[in-house]
Amino acid sequence: MSFLTPDTKKAEEPAAEISSGARLIPRITIQAFCEHSQTAQLVESAIHDRRMSKVALTTHNGGIDGAVETYKSNPTPNLIIVESTASPEALPGELERLAEVCDATTRVVVLGHVNDVLLYRELIRSGISEYIVLPATAGQIVSAITELFASENAAPIGRTVGFVSAKGGAGGSTIAHNVSWAIATALRQDSLILDMDLAFGTAGLNFNQDPPHGLADALNVNQKVDQTMLDRLMSKAANHINLLTAPVMLDRTYDFEERQFEQIIELCQNSMPVVVLDIPHAWNAWVRQTLATIDEVVIVAEPDLANLRNAKNLADTIKSLRPTERAPLLVLNKVGVPRRPEINSAEFATSVECELAGQIQFDAALFGTAANNGQMIAEVAANNKINEVFRAIGMRVTGRQTSHAGQRPASLIKLPSFLKKLA
Repeated sequence: MSFLTPDTKKAEEPAAEISSGARLIPRITIQAFCEHSQTAQLVESAIHDRRMSKVALTTHNGGIDGAVETYKSNPTPNLIIVESTASPEALPGELERLAEVCDATTRVVVLGHVNDVLLYRELIRSGISEYIVLPATAGQIVSAITELFASENAAPIGRTVGFVSAKGGAGGSTIAHNVSWAIATALRQDSLILDMDLAFGTAGLNFNQDPPHGLADALNVNQKVDQTMLDRLMSKAANHINLLTAPVMLDRTYDFEERQFEQIIELCQNSMPVVVLDIPHAWNAWVRQTLATIDEVVIVAEPDLANLRNAKNLADTIKSLRPTERAPLLVLNKVGVPRRPEINSAEFATSVECELAGQIQFDAALFGTAANNGQMIAEVAANNKINEVFRAIGMRVTGRQTSHAGQRPASLIKLPSFLKKLA
């Protein structure tokens, strides 16, 4: 019978290009020797870049002379940054003196005041790693360091996107999972969901999966985890969608060190173009560190007062943790609950001072059916307009297009005066 013989599937279209993640600079030691206080401040400001989160940086006075005196009796770090006001004729000779007291593996970046191509070529030929002409920006210095230590002969890495709820029950996990589905189907990019709520996570339920292993197993082996082991711990939820699920067991507590997830996230980035972090509504050292170092942060909130207060606090803290990065994106969920007074979406986003990436209209029957069936919204109602919002958010966080603010405004309530002052 013909209907028993499936049609030959069409070849899948190639995956769409997305923005790659930013590679963190490995754990290295940098010492800078500056001749001017303004230059020292410039170098010190570079440590606020999230790519420098593992770096130990110290600044000193004295320029090249100070560096030579220091390293006559001290070992040299991984990288030395020196400022010099010497002329193009004298600078190579001064750097020769520095080379005599440096280890062979130490790299040197020179901050100079002369814009001379011939000088640059001569310094590079002599073994200097980089020459940066002042005035420069902290971003230029960080980019130079990244090129030296993080990107050399390395393939692009996956983009990390974290979803965090402003208040318990706001739906951060649901949004994270449906956006991952949209990325997989619309952009045909492999994505990995890390369910980081080990006690109460819902990724397994939402995708109707009960894998024997998951994220907790990767954490338990600590430093022994490698790419091969991580691949074995992943479970396949759908085409292009992989999971590292939570054990959802209360036989132990889950208290982690600040950087305990760091290695696992980096390994995930090496194998997946998109890594979606389903971050629990909590505030501790590892949540703070994770939010500070990933590529994109999305705050999910409901349009009420408590969510507004928490979203504002979250947004302000994340901005202070990532001063050189774009502000978090905002997604409003459960918009239009019957008979519930709500804060207008535009006013909510203005108060939080974040870009509104999308609004998800309240639909208890649709979301309840999807949750009970272990399905995504697109599987339950493929033509529902909510899928367009998920797709727009997915395009936004992967660097494909600008925001999609979404639907109609809800009924308004006035903001309290103390929150207006925050706006």
